[in-house]
Amino acid sequence: METGLKKGDVISFQLPNWNEFLIIHLAATRIGTISNPLIPIYRDREIDYMVRLAESKILVIPDTFRSFDYTKMVQRLRPNWPDLEHVFVLSEHVSDGMRAFSDLLNEPWEERRDRTELDRVTLDPNEITEIVFTSGTSGEPKGVMHTHNTLCVSSDYWVDHLQLTENDVAFMASTFAHQTGFLYGARLVLHCGGGDGCFFQDIWNPREFVASIEREKITFTAGATPFLQDTIQLEGLEHYDLRSLRAFIAVGAPIPRVLVRQAGEKLPCRIVSGWGQTEDGVVTLTLLNDSEEKLTETDGRPFHGMRLKVVDSEGRICPPHVEGSLLCKGPALFVGYLKRMHQTLAEFRDGWFMTGDRAVMDEQGYIRISGRDKDIIIRGGENIPVAYVENVLYEHPDILAAQLIAVSDARLQEKACACLIMKQGKEPLTMEAMRAFLEKKGVAKQYWPEHIQIFADFPRTSSGKIKKFRLREILNEKMEDESAAVKFLYLMGINIVAMP
Repeated sequence: METGLKKGDVISFQLPNWNEFLIIHLAATRIGTISNPLIPIYRDREIDYMVRLAESKILVIPDTFRSFDYTKMVQRLRPNWPDLEHVFVLSEHVSDGMRAFSDLLNEPWEERRDRTELDRVTLDPNEITEIVFTSGTSGEPKGVMHTHNTLCVSSDYWVDHLQLTENDVAFMASTFAHQTGFLYGARLVLHCGGGDGCFFQDIWNPREFVASIEREKITFTAGATPFLQDTIQLEGLEHYDLRSLRAFIAVGAPIPRVLVRQAGEKLPCRIVSGWGQTEDGVVTLTLLNDSEEKLTETDGRPFHGMRLKVVDSEGRICPPHVEGSLLCKGPALFVGYLKRMHQTLAEFRDGWFMTGDRAVMDEQGYIRISGRDKDIIIRGGENIPVAYVENVLYEHPDILAAQLIAVSDARLQEKACACLIMKQGKEPLTMEAMRAFLEKKGVAKQYWPEHIQIFADFPRTSSGKIKKFRLREILNEKMEDESAAVKFLYLMGINIVAMP
């Protein structure tokens, strides 16, 4: 309030899982301002767009994190943000035009300001309290708007479903700026009486995770499926006391059956799988006592009050076990995309949100995500916005056409492959050259394709539309053939050395 921040203003913060993230969000909530968490991996291109669209009044950043200098990025971008009034940095050494965040913490506000100012701030549970950006399929991120009610009901669902009490201790390694980390790391413990706390990591480390279970008596955690895989594959896992852990919630990617069986052998907890989105939080979870079949063959069933239906192209409800488009309705659903009313209305059909996912539903209401209507790649639980990356690749002077395709990966489920057609007379783009180009364009590293395939042309329909499904088949067949060849040569005693 001292900085001039008023009810309804937006405060953006691009922070790792640090205490200051929680302090900022709770303080912003108390005075009626809107929290805009930004994922730490975002770089110039994403941050410029998001801060400008949100019309943020305050931005809070670290000085550096994982060898990246955030202050230099903000200095480059600040001229593009006419609404930004203050930049606070988590460092004692700040650049010109910025302030140290510690200035806010060290000031004795309780002596300088009248506490009744806070009492005069009235909050409505249906007011916007969070703007969180999600990957867009049209080439630009979308600002998903949530209210106090939509966020609170999402957290309350977990309290009931997982039977959480004040005695539970949470662990969160998913970034707080991702809706999984925000709802079920930064906020959830407040919904079960504060509990015995939440322990978090700013950089995922499976060994520190299991050490924390032993030391802090962690009772539950949530994260992408690769987190579970990393944990059970940890060397020396059997030497840690993990008896306090009772639930590992794996979301963001399907859980392979073999992984569930391995986890059952190595961990004392129940594995729970689920499905959700930034727009609606986690909507489905399997039960703590569900069978292995339900856990590995489904993504759970919806919480009480959340409704799902699977429909065909005409909007008719599909019979059980028949694939269709997944629609969602319920109290956890977002209230719109920031400044994109037409896009918001286009995503709804008769009051139902069109999730963009395809699914099948069984007779008991359990769903299984089978594909996506919307064009997106999910790499270890993180969305890669396909159209956005393709648009950047099209800016390369040597590229005639670009398509980003999902290829299978044993650990992350999916990785991105850049399928390129080069302009006539231009040399094929190398991985090094592509990475340098994307870095120059300010694209987050987690969005960079990890494979390149050069084509003379793409498979197309009679009308000229690119057959992405066929590209996907070609790439996955090629990778299966290469994997089989490597295995054969290994059995023949020939070692293959991977080129960098």
